[in-house]
Amino acid sequence: MKTVLKLKWPIAIGLIILTAVLFIAAPDLAKQAEDAGSFQLLDSADSQKAAKMLEAAGEAEETLSLVYPLEKAADEVKKKEISATAKEIKDLSKTVTEVLDPFESEEMEDQLVSEDKKTVLVPITVDGTQDEIITLADQIKTEVLPKDQTIYMTGEAIINDDVNESAQEGLKKTELITVVLIFALLLIVFRSIVTPFVPLVAVGITYLLSQSFVAFFIDWFGFPVSNYTQIFLVAILFGLGTDYCILLLSRYKEELLAGHEVEEAIVNTYKTAGRTLFISALAVFIGFAAIGFADFPIFKSAVAVAVGIAVLLVILYTIVPLLMSILKDKLFWPSKGAASHKDSKLWIAFSKVSVMRPLVSMLVVAVITIPLLLTYDNELSFNTVDEIDSSKESVKGLNLISEALGEGDSLPVQVLLRKDSPIVKEGDVTYLEAIARDLEKVEGVKSVRTVTRPTGELLEDLYVDHQIALMADGLNEATDGLDEIGKGLGSVQGGLNQIGGQLPAGSAGGDGLRQAANGVEQINGQLMQIAGGLQQGMPAAQATGGLNALSTELEKISSGIAGAASQVDQGGSQIGALSGGLKELSGGVKAAKDGLAEVSKGLNELAEMLNDMGDTKSVRDTGLFIPSGTLENEEFKPVIDRYTFDKEKGILMEVILTENPYSREAISTVHDIKDTVKRSVIGTPFEDAELAFSGISSMNSDLDDISSADFTRTVTIMLVGLFIVLFILFRSAIMPLYMIGSLLLTYYTAVSITELIFVNGLGYDGISWAVPFFGFIMLIALGVDYSIFLLDRFREESIGGMKTKEALMHSMAKMGTVIITAAVILAGTFGAMMPSGVLSLVQIATIVISGLLLYGLIILPLLIPAITVSFGRGVWWPFRG
Repeated sequence: MKTVLKLKWPIAIGLIILTAVLFIAAPDLAKQAEDAGSFQLLDSADSQKAAKMLEAAGEAEETLSLVYPLEKAADEVKKKEISATAKEIKDLSKTVTEVLDPFESEEMEDQLVSEDKKTVLVPITVDGTQDEIITLADQIKTEVLPKDQTIYMTGEAIINDDVNESAQEGLKKTELITVVLIFALLLIVFRSIVTPFVPLVAVGITYLLSQSFVAFFIDWFGFPVSNYTQIFLVAILFGLGTDYCILLLSRYKEELLAGHEVEEAIVNTYKTAGRTLFISALAVFIGFAAIGFADFPIFKSAVAVAVGIAVLLVILYTIVPLLMSILKDKLFWPSKGAASHKDSKLWIAFSKVSVMRPLVSMLVVAVITIPLLLTYDNELSFNTVDEIDSSKESVKGLNLISEALGEGDSLPVQVLLRKDSPIVKEGDVTYLEAIARDLEKVEGVKSVRTVTRPTGELLEDLYVDHQIALMADGLNEATDGLDEIGKGLGSVQGGLNQIGGQLPAGSAGGDGLRQAANGVEQINGQLMQIAGGLQQGMPAAQATGGLNALSTELEKISSGIAGAASQVDQGGSQIGALSGGLKELSGGVKAAKDGLAEVSKGLNELAEMLNDMGDTKSVRDTGLFIPSGTLENEEFKPVIDRYTFDKEKGILMEVILTENPYSREAISTVHDIKDTVKRSVIGTPFEDAELAFSGISSMNSDLDDISSADFTRTVTIMLVGLFIVLFILFRSAIMPLYMIGSLLLTYYTAVSITELIFVNGLGYDGISWAVPFFGFIMLIALGVDYSIFLLDRFREESIGGMKTKEALMHSMAKMGTVIITAAVILAGTFGAMMPSGVLSLVQIATIVISGLLLYGLIILPLLIPAITVSFGRGVWWPFRG
């Protein structure tokens, strides 16, 4: 420290220049956080796989939604107006790839218009970056939508933009409130106008330097960043930096009052309080550095605080001694004394219980904490919409969709199946229906939409029994046709016999006509046999063969009659008059032949369909059959376009949930959906297809899995790291155990209080999913400081020769005010997050504030001394006892 004091001016000037240069040159940290996005899932997450799958196919699109809240049911005028708006938006920008007109068809209206016709949804599919989508949304509002109507616009991109905007607004509020609050608290504590500027200057330089370093690290090394990064830097650096300054300034005041010169007082301050400060900062640094072992980028983004702590240590050991040496005893002007160095009456009273009656003290702590712990249900919420104010247009639109069209309909779970070759084939697509049927059986699933059921209901034409019924109708029509042909041939036969009877015996053509009549009679008989056979189940292919043979015979008979008519025409006027009748009969035979050809063609198509059905394995497996050519039909093209991607190498299924897509129930349903799909594709053409799952519920399911795993791993690493540091610094294996145990008790009590307030009191679905992780890291890393403040002073007094009880009571008297003041100030800096309007920040602040106050006023003064006294000299095991 003496060297620092000698070089104080070069060091200070260098740090100030470095701060200014880095601040000017550093990238915009707020913009980096915005670009990173609200959700940064791992590549291994299902929803991330789905995003990459669609991106690789050139179809990584998002959906914006226009929501019309109408006062009365949409009439024809309103329908035309909305349809015209949809068309105008489609032509507005290249970013727009598709706009669904809700009144284009009855099926579309059923999906996009509420039952009372008072809410209309217009989905807009867009392809672009977050900034491009937001620009498009603004363009639609200003150039297309009428100004005199209420029309909401919502969508994932808009909601994320609102979250980012709320976070930045919250940061500005937090920065201002924190500075004002710290100044006011320090003014009260030290009763000095000058003193508050020391922490503010030191922490201000620390914050600017830290922010610049983190921004450069993001650019250079891909350092993790999120909306939480800056806010946590502000809250922790200002709060913790002020606490450390209080510790230093309080000890510095003690040294001055003891009669030491300024330089000696500074050196002694850093030998004693400086050591405590270093241990505390090291513990906090390890706590936040442990976050680097998390997988989830949003969690890892808090590792920036570790950078801030490192910078803070440098500033506390350079700038603060400089200010002490410059201001000397004027640092506390105009106060003659300072509240900060007085013994704590409250903690002296606590020590009489915790040190002298440890069991009673432990019982008091148990009575306070256990009832709260028993209320804890670990209810988490993944509802991003809760993060922003309900007055936002995006929230109003989403809520209206949920109310009018169903919660699950607004944000379905998407199942993607993809292979390297086209999979949209008649024989394969039917297996989708088998998968869809299995999905519909999952509890929490309302309906499924895909190629075989574009509106959520299976296309009736695909049922085999429906197609067999159509075939039966075709066979009946064929039989009726054969009956009609038989009747016609009967008339022809009668005509031939009549004309033949009018011709003289041995006349030209007479014998031929009689042979033709016999032939027609035989053919008619065979037709009746075929018709009867069809009714009895004769195979269509066999009937077709018989009809083709009869058609050939009729061709011969028709030619024979035509020849006879020619001969009769030459037999004189009386006989020649019969020629016209013969020509008519010949035409009748030809018509019968043509009729047979039509019936034969129909039967041939039936035979081919039956043959295809018999050869198609999917019919036996699924009970469905798609006739050849159906999928290429122009009428089916919109369905194919909507539910396939990547040139028909991929198929999309939309699973509509019964519950709110953001709810815990939806997350549980997604797990069941994934298991069902993986099980259902076995033994189908999709068994080797790449599977992925998308949608907000799927994303939240991934968040749940990742955050749970990260919480367990990171917390373990953090606690092990803290134990090792405390073990080395205190030279005790016992003390770190109950220090960490007391912090765990504090955390779970604080999170129980938070759950009571927000879930049981305010009616939220649960605590925001990221809150337990950040709340734990913050509270443990910061709370350990206060136990270090107390127990390091206890170690100092013990080494000085005091007995355990005496050393504890003396330490509590000296450190009580410092710890309470520090806890109040740190709680105050987190309290500055309350007006941010961002729910997760408010909940994190609630955990930290309630935890710090609980720890500083109850657990630390009552439980820690009681346990220490109970161990006696054994508290120093294994090094000394």
